[in-house]
Amino acid sequence: MPPAPSGAPGDRGGPGADHGFYPGDFVRNPQAPDWGLGQVQSVVGPNVTVNFEERGKVLINTGVVELVAASAGDDA
Repeated sequence: MPPAPSGAPGDRGGPGADHGFYPGDFVRNPQAPDWGLGQVQSVVGPNVTVNFEERGKVLINTGVVELVAASAGDDA
């Protein structure tokens, strides 16, 4: 079976590799801590869609907003 094309599900070297976020990752937006913990839903280039606990689904351009990695158990 040939290798998956770059950007295919499970390809950690495709889109998203520049900022390091992938669907399923947990993140926080330090510029909006009241949004709570977020889980990455999709990644297309610099655009990351995140579902935040207190804000809902938000499309974030990581060239403008720097997300930080978090874990599901973070209370910060």
